[in-house]
Formats: sequence, structure tokens, C-alpha cells
Amino acid sequence: MNTLLNIIWLVLSGFWLFLGYLAAGVIMCVLIVTIPWGIASFRIGLYALWPFGRTVVAKPTSGVWSFLGNVIWFLLAGLWLAIAHLVSGVLLCITIIGIPLGIADFKLIPVSLAPLGKEIVDL
Repeated sequence: MNTLLNIIWLVLSGFWLFLGYLAAGVIMCVLIVTIPWGIASFRIGLYALWPFGRTVVAKPTSGVWSFLGNVIWFLLAGLWLAIAHLVSGVLLCITIIGIPLGIADFKLIPVSLAPLGKEIVDL
């Protein structure tokens, strides 16, 4: 079932969201200081490409630096990516088949707002 949902997700919104994360990651990596945010963007982008069967958990070792990094991330790219998740989630919820995908899209909003200090694990 996860594979079927992932394929439908990939066609309807996953690829486009991945491109948004890819663009944010490339911009972050061009600016040398923001390379850690670029790496986080690529990591979350791969999760947004194929989300079913995986989940996001908080790293117990993250501290105040992750919080400060997330504040910077929110200002630079997180807000725009969260808006993209919100818009695609609402559009997916228009159809009955898209409702589970829209709910998954809404679950990605907190990760898009604050990716540092999070880890993606298989279920």
C-alpha cells in the first residue's frame, strides 16, 4: 500500500515539492555559510519525494544550535516551502482519492518549517 501511495504522491505533488526543496538546497549551498541548511533541504526533499513508509523523529542530541538554525531556515526558505505544502495539500484534498495524500502533505509542514534537529527513519 505504501508503494502505491508513494507512486500517486510522486505524480501528483511529490516531484514538484522535491523541486522546491532542491532549489532551496542549491541556493543554500551556493552561499557557503548556509551549506548545513542546504544539506537539510536535500534530506527533507528526498523525504517529500517518497514519504509513505517513513517518518520524522526528533534527534535527542539536537540543542540550541538546531533551534537557532531553524529560525534562520524559517526566514530564508521554510515559510515558502510550508506554503507550498499547504497549497498542494488543499488541492489534493479536493478529490476523495487525494485526501490521504493531502493529510500527508499537511504532516510535512512542521518539517518544512524546522528541518534541523530532525531525523527521517523507516517505519
